[in-house]
Amino acid sequence: MGLPVVQGALCKCSMGMVPTPLNFLPTSCAFCGGPPMGTIMDSVPFLNVSPFGVCTSLANPATAAATAAAFGVLTPMPCTLALIPPWIVGNPVVLVGASPALTNDSQLMCAFGGIIKILFPGQLTTSC
Repeated sequence: MGLPVVQGALCKCSMGMVPTPLNFLPTSCAFCGGPPMGTIMDSVPFLNVSPFGVCTSLANPATAAATAAAFGVLTPMPCTLALIPPWIVGNPVVLVGASPALTNDSQLMCAFGGIIKILFPGQLTTSC
C-alpha cells in the first residue's frame, strides 16, 4: 500500500492552479510520526481541503459564465470545492477511528470534473 497521509500533506486538483495543504483534526487520536493521520472521510471543504486557487473547469458555473462573457476565451474563476467524498481508496486494513487510513495513492473527485491527488503525504518514514 501507500504512505499514510498526515496533517500538512499537499494535494493538487487537476482543474485547480495552486496546491494546498490538508488539515486533519486530532479527533481519532491516531498519529504518524507526530502529526494526526487522515482518513478517507476527511474531505470536508474548507476544513480538511482548502480551495485550489482558480478553477479551469467549464463545468464550474462561475468559470463557464466568465468564459462566455469573454467570448469563449477560457477565464478561470475562484475554486468553490464541490467535493464528492470519500477519498478513493485508502488502506482498508489500517483503521483510523472507524475509517480506513488515507494514503498517498488516494484520490478525491470534484463535481466539476477535477481529480484531487496527493502530492506529498506529509511524512516519508512510515508506510501502511
